[in-house]
Amino acid sequence: MPDFSTVFERRNTHSTKWDLLEQIYSIPDASDVLPMWIADMDFAIPSTIIDALHKRLEHPVFGYNIVPEETKLALTNWLEKKHQLKIENKWIFFQQGVIPAMASVLDAFTEVGDKILIHSPVYPPFNHVPTRLGRIVETCDLMEINSSFEIDFDDFEQKLSSGVKAFILCSPHNPGGKVWTKEDLTKIAALCERYNVLIISDEIHADIVFKPNKHIPILSVAENVNNIITFFAPTKTFNLAGIQAATIIVPDQQKRKILENQALERGQMELNIFSLTAFQAAYEHGEPWLEELLEVVSSNMDYVVEQLTNKLKGIKVPKPEATYLLWIDYRDTGLSEKEIMDLLLTKGKLALEPGTKYGKTGEGFLRMNVACPRQTLEDGVARFIKALS
Repeated sequence: MPDFSTVFERRNTHSTKWDLLEQIYSIPDASDVLPMWIADMDFAIPSTIIDALHKRLEHPVFGYNIVPEETKLALTNWLEKKHQLKIENKWIFFQQGVIPAMASVLDAFTEVGDKILIHSPVYPPFNHVPTRLGRIVETCDLMEINSSFEIDFDDFEQKLSSGVKAFILCSPHNPGGKVWTKEDLTKIAALCERYNVLIISDEIHADIVFKPNKHIPILSVAENVNNIITFFAPTKTFNLAGIQAATIIVPDQQKRKILENQALERGQMELNIFSLTAFQAAYEHGEPWLEELLEVVSSNMDYVVEQLTNKLKGIKVPKPEATYLLWIDYRDTGLSEKEIMDLLLTKGKLALEPGTKYGKTGEGFLRMNVACPRQTLEDGVARFIKALS
C-alpha cells in the first residue's frame, strides 16, 4: 500500500529542500526551520519504482545503455490513457529535466536578442533561462478574477504581434494552480499560429489535477501541432526530481532534426540506466499511487484553507485546481513581503517562498508546498499561525 503518513528524516541527505535552508534564506542556523518551499514532496515514491530499480541492480554491469522502445511506449500509453493525447515514439526526446529542455529548445529555435513571451506570475526559470541565453523576456500579466488567474488576450495578442519569437506556456499553471480551459488553449494556439510564434509548453504538472478539472494538452487542440514543443516528465507526478528525467515532444520532423544535430554537437547523452528504469516503471505501474496521492493532497489543501482563513485575519487561500502548491494571498494583512517572511522565519520557523520570486505580480503572495504527511502539514500550519498571531 502507498505510504503517505510516514515522516522521513531528510536532513543530511543532500536534499535541496532540507539542506540548503541557511544558504537560501540567509540565516545562520536552520536546524529548527520547517521547509515547505521548493516543489518536491516529502512522500516515499511508489514501491513499484523501487522494485524496478532493485531488479536492475541485480545485474552487476552498468555499461553504455540505449533507450528501449518500451520506455517510450510507457509514456505514449500514459498520455493516451490519462490525457487522450496520441503521440508517436519518434516525437520523443529525453532530457535531464524541463529546465535543460527549455534551454535546449530556446537555443535551437531562437537567437540572441529575440523576444520571448511569458505570463506573470510564473515559475522563475521561465524568466531566468531565456534571460541568461541573451533573449529579451516580455511579460503578459495574468488577470486575477475571483481568486483565479485569467489571460488578458488583448495584451497577449499585442505582445505576440510585436515580434515575439516564442511563447513559454505553463500548463497547469505554477504557482497559481490554474488548469487552462480548452477555449484558453485553442485561442493561445490560434494566436501563436497567426503571428508565427513557437509555443513551448511546460506540462510537468499535468497529472496532478483535481476533479472535476481535467488537464488538456495544447497539442490536442492546436490545428498546427508542428508549431508546438511540449515538455512532460514523471518527476513532479511521482516525486522523482532526483532522477533527472524529462521528455521533449516534437511533432515536426524538421525541428526534430535540428534538436538531433544540437545533441550531437554538444555530445549530449541519453538518460542513464536508473533514470530510464524509474521513468518506465512510473508510467507503467504508478497510476494507483497517483490516485491516492491526489486524495491526500486535496485533503491537505482543504485543511490549510480552513485553518488559515478561519484563524488569521487578512489571509486568503483559494484552493487550486492543480499542483500541490498553495498561492496564499496576504495583501489584506498590510504586511510587506520582508515583514511576513521575517515573521515566518524568525517567529514561526517556517520557510515558504516569497511571491515576488515569480515576478512583480507575485507581490502580496506566498507559495506553500503541502505535499507532505499530515503530521508535517499540521506542524507547518501551526507555525504559520504562530508567526502571524
